[in-house]
Amino acid sequence: MFWMLVRLHTGAGVARIAERVARRAWIQGLIVVPLWVLILIALELPASMLGHHVSLRFGLSVESWLAWWLDWLKSTALTLLLGVVVLGILYALMRRFPRGWWVGFWVFTVAAEVVLTFAAPLVIDPLFNHFTPLDQTNPALVAQLERVAARGGLDIPPDRIFLMDASRRFTGANAYVTGLGASKRIVVWDTTIKIESPNEILFTYGHEQGHYVLHHVAKGLAWSAVVIFVFYWFAHRVLRWLVRTRGTRWGIDATEGWSSLGLVLLLATVLSFLSQPIANGISRSIEHQADVYGQEVIHGLVPDAQAVTVSSFCSDALVWLDDPAPNRLVEFWTYSHPSTEERAEFAAHYDPWRPGSQPKYFAQSQ
Repeated sequence: MFWMLVRLHTGAGVARIAERVARRAWIQGLIVVPLWVLILIALELPASMLGHHVSLRFGLSVESWLAWWLDWLKSTALTLLLGVVVLGILYALMRRFPRGWWVGFWVFTVAAEVVLTFAAPLVIDPLFNHFTPLDQTNPALVAQLERVAARGGLDIPPDRIFLMDASRRFTGANAYVTGLGASKRIVVWDTTIKIESPNEILFTYGHEQGHYVLHHVAKGLAWSAVVIFVFYWFAHRVLRWLVRTRGTRWGIDATEGWSSLGLVLLLATVLSFLSQPIANGISRSIEHQADVYGQEVIHGLVPDAQAVTVSSFCSDALVWLDDPAPNRLVEFWTYSHPSTEERAEFAAHYDPWRPGSQPKYFAQSQ
């Protein structure tokens, strides 16, 4: 569909509308960018609605359609705001540096990622969910989690561990690490406390503590910067080639003109899809490290760390109706975590405390 819009000179038509309204390029952008972003959102909306319908049908979600639409409107407003800012800066750089714009935009993107990662738990996440310090609602659980933190040699302040009201939307369990620096925190879904056994919760927390301790958020940003650098370099060359060879046919007058925005978004979508295996491969590696840390950190705190870890993977997969052994190509291309079968198989056989073995993150005596 997006490809057809480009071929039908939609970009040129939208650009002409903006040119009739204003002469200044940045004012034209305030018209062109929202129109294209809304087109992109409209094209994705049917799939999003179908996804929510399926989630309701199979009991993965309990969110009403009214609440879903309110979330969609908030998400759309954020996308429009970020789209206007990001694409406005992109085209300003294109006009100022026709050949080297991609380097400047890479610097801006990396800086923006850092700022958004820091700000997300403070500004964006509270727009969609309510977060409460866990020690205010479940001090007994915090005391148990502090045992895990202490075994990892950490002193994670209780105000860095939050409970999220995920049960308003989902029936499955989850936890995650978010933020950067002063905003860094561990978030546990309230559904996790309802679904998982006390020992499974310790592993889930230990896994997230692994992300916290191993600085996976910062490392993820660093890997992202490398991937984006290559992505932008390639996109710059392909975009110039397409405008040079197909621009007249598609009504695109210049790379830096607003008529090229549809092509830019199409190219970004295609390259993002093609780069998924790289990003997901890095993510799976990071998740495996956190699995190893989580299993090691609960050793001695639960009767059988191997059994608890396997049980945690299997119970979560059951609730989420996850395919335990997906097609290898599907897993390679789309999975940000190793498959349940792979994770459970590893956990069942991972015993670094047996004679002749050595834990990866903890001393043998611990």
